[in-house]
Formats: sequence, C-alpha cells, structure tokens
Amino acid sequence: MITLKGVSLRRGTRTVLDNTSVTVNPGERVGLVGRNGAGKTTLFGLLDGSLHEDAGEFARPAQWRLAQVVQEMPSSSQSATDFVIEGDSTLLAAQAEVRLAEADGDGECLAHAYMALHDAGAHDAQARAQALILGLGFKSTELNHPVDSFSGGWRMRLQLARALMCPSDLLLLDEPTNHLDLDALVWLETWLKRYEGTMVVISHDREFLDAVTTAILHLENGKLTRYGGNYSTFEETRAQQIDLQQNAYLKQQDKIAHLQSFITRFKAKATKARQAQSRVKALERMERLAPVLTSADFTFEFKEPANLPNPMLVMAGACFGYQSAIDAPASTPPTVIVRQVNKSVLAGQRIGILGANGQGKSTLVKTIARVLTCISGTVSEGKGLNIGYFAQQELDVLRPHETPLQHMVRLAKESPAGGQSDREQDLRSFLGTFNFTGEMVKQTVGTMSGGEKARLVLCMIVWQRPNLLLLDEPTNHLDLATREALAMALNEFEGTVMLVSHDRSLLRSVCDEFWLVTRGGLEDFAGDLDDYQRYLLDEARRSRESLRESVKREKQPIMQAPPPGGGRARKPPGPLKALQRDQGQIERTLLELQTEQHSLEARLATALAAQELARVGRRLNQIAAELSALEDRWLTLSEQIDTATRPLQS
Repeated sequence: MITLKGVSLRRGTRTVLDNTSVTVNPGERVGLVGRNGAGKTTLFGLLDGSLHEDAGEFARPAQWRLAQVVQEMPSSSQSATDFVIEGDSTLLAAQAEVRLAEADGDGECLAHAYMALHDAGAHDAQARAQALILGLGFKSTELNHPVDSFSGGWRMRLQLARALMCPSDLLLLDEPTNHLDLDALVWLETWLKRYEGTMVVISHDREFLDAVTTAILHLENGKLTRYGGNYSTFEETRAQQIDLQQNAYLKQQDKIAHLQSFITRFKAKATKARQAQSRVKALERMERLAPVLTSADFTFEFKEPANLPNPMLVMAGACFGYQSAIDAPASTPPTVIVRQVNKSVLAGQRIGILGANGQGKSTLVKTIARVLTCISGTVSEGKGLNIGYFAQQELDVLRPHETPLQHMVRLAKESPAGGQSDREQDLRSFLGTFNFTGEMVKQTVGTMSGGEKARLVLCMIVWQRPNLLLLDEPTNHLDLATREALAMALNEFEGTVMLVSHDRSLLRSVCDEFWLVTRGGLEDFAGDLDDYQRYLLDEARRSRESLRESVKREKQPIMQAPPPGGGRARKPPGPLKALQRDQGQIERTLLELQTEQHSLEARLATALAAQELARVGRRLNQIAAELSALEDRWLTLSEQIDTATRPLQS
C-alpha cells in the first residue's frame, strides 16, 4: 500500500502538504480532487518519486511497476503503433535481453530470453497497442502514420495509450480526459474499470470520477482527507461534515458568550467571585473550534442580450468542410465533412452537439462562428445576431504576448458592447469579477495556466453580451467549481446555446435537445445521454466485428477455381476434414465468446454493485485471454488447411 505519515512537502515558499497522513490500499481506484493550484500535480511528483518529502514518512512498495502519462508533447517519426508499443517497458526489457543473448551466443540464456519475451506478450503486442489507439478515437488508416503528423491533442492521446500499454501496479493519470471526445471517454472508462492495479487520477469531470473511482482524496490547505466511495459520495459526505462542524462551532460560540457574560457580570462581586473564576478556568481549558472556512465560490452571469432574433440561424442545403490549401492546384475541390444540412436554430434553444471523433462537430461550430466559410448552400443569420464563440483551443482567440487588460481594451475598441463602459478602470473591475485581480491583469497570457486562459475567454464572451453562445469543449481546463459556475450561468442565460462537450454533467444540466453529427450528415438524436452512451458502445462493437472480419478474410486460404475441363478436385482426405471440423468448432466458440463479451461490456455501462463489477471485470479478462488463444489456433489451422489443400489443386 501507499502510506503518508505526517508528511510535509514544500515547493519553493508554498506548502503543498502540511503534516498530513493518509493510506491508499492495493487495487483501489482513487480520485485526487482539489482546487486548481492546490498542488495535485505536485503530489503526483511525490507518488512517482521525482519529488521527496521534506518531513514525515512516505512509502510505496518498491516492487510496484509505475505507469503514468508523460506531459511533454511527443515528437517522433515512429508510427503511432510502434510509439505505443514502446510504452510496454516489460516487453522492451525482454527484447533487449534477447538481443544480448543472441550477441553472446549463449543457448541457455537465449532460451530464457525467448521465454521472457513470450511472457511479456510479444505475440500480441501490436494488436494490444492498436486496440488502445483505436479505442482513443484514431482511425484504422492512421495506425501507421508518424507521430509527428498528428496535432498536439492527438499526440497527447498517444501518450495516454502508451501509458495504458505499460504493465503496471500503480497508474497515475493527470487529467486524462482533457483531449478526449465523448466516445473515447466512454471507452477509457470501460478500460479503467477493468484495471486491476492501484490507480490515482486527477480529473475535474464529475461523471468520469463517479464511474471509475472507489475512493477520493481531497487536497485543501495542505491537508489530504480520504473519503470512501466515488465523487458524488464525497460531495454528500463533505457537505454533511461541513454542516456538522459549523453547527458545533456556532454552539461553542454561544457557550463561550454565555460564560464570558457570567464572568463580566459577577467577577467583581465577592459572593460570585469563586463561580466567576471557575468559568475563567473553563474558558482556558476549552479546546476552541475553528470556523469552517471554505474557498470562495466563483460565480458569474451572462448579461441579458440586447435582442433575440428568431430564428437565429437558418441552414439550407449547407455543406461544411475546408477549402483547398493555398498552395494546392486551382482544380483541387474543397473537403466536405458534413453535407446537406437543413436546420433552424431558434431563440432560447439549448442544443448539445454529439458525434464521434472526426465526424465534423468542430467544423460545424467553426462555420457558424464565421471562422470557416460554408462550402455550399446557405447559412442565413437573423438580424442582430451576436455570437459568443469559445474555441476548443483557447489560443485560437487569445494572443499569448498580450495581457488580459490589453485583450479587453482591444475588444472594447473593436466590438463595443452596448451600455458598457470602455474606461480602463471599468475594464479592470470587470476582469476582477473573473478573478483577474492586482498584477494578474498585466500578466502575459502565454504564461498563464489553461484554467486562467479559459476564464479570460469566458470573460471576453460575457462582456460582448452575445445572444448565441457557441461553446466547443469549454471545460477542458476548468476545475469543478468553475464548471459548476459555467453550468449555472448557462442555465440563466436568456439566449441560445450550442454546446460541444465531453463533460456529461454539463450536457445534462444545460441541454434540452441533441443533434448528432454522423456519417457525413446532421440529424436529431432522439434520446438522452445514456442512450447516446449505449449508441457509442454499439458502434464500437460493430467496428471491432468489422475489423475482425476483415482480418479473418485476409488470413483465410483463397478458394481455387475448378480444374480446367470441368473436372472436380479430389475429395479431401480424412486429416483435412478433421482440420476443417476443428476450425468450424473454433469459429462457433469465438462467436459465443464474442457475444458474451459484448453483453458484459454493455453491463459495464450500467450501475453495478462492487462485487458484481469485480466479477464482470474478471470474466472479461478471461474472455480476452481465451479469444486471443482461439484466434491464434484458428490462424494455425488456416495455414495447415492451406498447406493440405495445395496438392489437391490441379
């Protein structure tokens, strides 16, 4: 287990941990929560050994294998598959042992090395790596693309796949959902539920934490407090504790006031002096309770729009995509991603935009936001339409070398908001409502954290008083408190909201209807987020089956045409019939196991008791091992059948 006993940890002049003690048991899945800046990532440095405690005792089993997502952006000419395979440190060590034994020519060492290579899973390493890559949203055509050909967000997904590839006893995940779409997030949840080691995860996604954690560590004011259960249980328990502590404090204050009143009234009276003195001693002995001090909640609101055109937008036969590159030949046609959209956006609608990765959600939003032009058809705007756009990459709208104050001054000059002052002092005050106070208004944006950049974008949007909000993954760098503030502000907003997000809690609380971007089109999704999650699992299952069928077709022996002259091939001998019979039996068993696997995976998407969850997870692991062995046997039989049938061909 992991133990901290009276541990203190400082970074510079800041105290991250102050004489705190806590235990994490083997096999637990722990969520580490706390405000941005509380020191969660620094605590990960203690857990992974890159930092050491300043006082107290920290212990982690020496034999535990560690896996974590490296935060540096990878740069490599390797293929995506090879890059992820290299995350398997056990496999790399076994391969190095084989090379060394081959160089030495030691037969006994070589035998042991090959056994270690087999135990490390060399036979299915590529399949395991590609399953992780596909699960995190990559296309099958991208498996062999170089790492450097992907954008930053996709390369961070490869870092996550590389961490999951590594056999581990302790898995540390720092905001693993930031670069994931909802389909990849659902897959990751399913994977983590089956993880058998100890996991500590930092996340600000409430539903993700509820799905994957069995305990919560809350970091606040240098103290770690452990709570059993998932995040919702933690919130409920903590609220009850705060209420009890505050009530106890208020009762004690009443008692102190009563004692103090008695002392003040009777300390000068000889007949009451002894009683007054006993009250003084009682006050001195009393262990004072501190008032409950919780961090001030961050709140904001969207101003009432100046007008509400209805409809806001009308899309008629609209096609969305990208125009040809500047250096492309003039005859190169544009790339169309979403076709023939006929939709209206009305005043007051709350629309959640769903769709698997790469289907065109961001392309749709960017076109409505006027960042991209419509390929064909029309997007007609209502008179007085005022769009507030939150880009998925904040730096798309922020200038890293400017300060928040410079952003606001420029915004006030370029797009003055009716009824709002553009005086510098008023702009400073407005920034202060978004926690940009003092010298922070003069700090360059490029040096700010992701959460601070996101708050600045929200600040700029609110100042413009939009009547249509286009939000593309607005929660990526927001902590839980700020996400809740955003949800409250959106619910009180009187205009229209179009939201792309993998934060299911935000989608549930804000959106009244959903649009689904899929297969090159846009359609209404008749269901809620639970229905959509089941839809994603079904799509993933169909994709896996399609991939298996294509692999099977490639491996099957090619059937030869009848011999010339209309003659027939000779009847296969007995051994060949036995091989074919065995192969048919394996195919039936594979089908049964795959059916059971899909049924169990669907059950994982529902709420299960802890014991049942463990049972399902163990059975899925058994099925995976059986499928791997049967598929290997099926391929071996195919080769034997192919060899046996060659003499029969004429």
